[in-house]
Amino acid sequence: MSTGTDLRDWRKKFAVIWSGQLFSILTSSIAQFAFVLWIGMETGSAKVLAYATIAGLLPQILLGPFAGVFVDRWSKKATMIAADSFVALCSGIIALLFYWNLLELWSIYVLLALRSVGGAFHSPAMKSAIPLLAPKNQLVRIAGINEIIQSVSLICGPALGAYFLLTYNMSMIMLLDVFGAFLACVALAFVRIPKADKTELSTASVFKDMVDGGRIMLRNKPMSWIMLSEIIARFFIFPVIAVTPLLTLNYYKGTPYQVSLVEIIFGVGLLAGGGLLALLNQRFRKISLTIAGYIGLGVTLMVCGLLPPSFFTLFAALTVFQGIAVPLYEGSITALIQKQFETRHLGRVFGLMGSICQIPAIIGLLFTAELADKLGVQNVYIAGGAALCFCAVLVVCIPSVRNLER
Repeated sequence: MSTGTDLRDWRKKFAVIWSGQLFSILTSSIAQFAFVLWIGMETGSAKVLAYATIAGLLPQILLGPFAGVFVDRWSKKATMIAADSFVALCSGIIALLFYWNLLELWSIYVLLALRSVGGAFHSPAMKSAIPLLAPKNQLVRIAGINEIIQSVSLICGPALGAYFLLTYNMSMIMLLDVFGAFLACVALAFVRIPKADKTELSTASVFKDMVDGGRIMLRNKPMSWIMLSEIIARFFIFPVIAVTPLLTLNYYKGTPYQVSLVEIIFGVGLLAGGGLLALLNQRFRKISLTIAGYIGLGVTLMVCGLLPPSFFTLFAALTVFQGIAVPLYEGSITALIQKQFETRHLGRVFGLMGSICQIPAIIGLLFTAELADKLGVQNVYIAGGAALCFCAVLVVCIPSVRNLER
């Protein structure tokens, strides 16, 4: 359990961790974008891209609840280092297969799935370690800075990934990902992460612990409603993400350059939203920021779907506000979970939450094309925006959720 002494130098600890994570996340973003672009150029198949994405998501859905149980048992620091090392190993194997020209389609799916296994353990370990390192009143600020790091990778990753793919070979790019993971492990090695309170986990079965994790989540009624709103939001957001290039190309009659421009503008919005979250965390309740994020994203999505095809410039401008809105609710919900549940339970809670919320991603990837063809790409945006506004109404109308933190 963290003590006053442990928390006194939390800024220094996070500076070390974030420096390593920034390089790791950025190099992973570069490698991922270059890899996806390479697959698209080599196969020209949207189906292959969809299956590759599913391969990267499915292990996190299946392993998330179990990973959370083990994260609560194990050292958070050792788990993160092991997860980063495993991802680096998979990237190294991909680099060798590229170098030897032995990469097959089936091996792409397998290695992407294996890389995702590392993520299934790293994400709940990182999120559950944060309350052990920082004061509770700084959790939203930290969530905002984490969103900034993610945003930087989202802005720079695609641009650098395309440049490296045209300048170097894929073997070199995947080795860059290995180097980024190595830096993250070195940074973590220099940080002491306090241990959570001891629990009964050492004698319980893994399956029982996983079920207990679900019960822990459901016992907290306000957070159960918030998690339900997040599930609904993700169910509709992933189709929107998938059809955004089609909206630019087909509805707004844009060019590939404009598709890239929209993605970069969205990343700039995420960066601004992360900074805004870090600034507002002391002035507003987290539930208020969550509601503001839902409404902001929902309204801008509906407006983008309702705009005439000649209004591309306004569409691109509104994308910035979409990016700003996402960290407001994502970061606030993460901070609420960290504050509402005991640190010894956070691994299981985040593991289950990650699995449950990734399921809509699979459904969205499988059915988005059919929905867009039947409804029209712009109507997918309108439906997604309306769903997010409904999530805001859901949170507002339930007293236990509305009055959370009061």
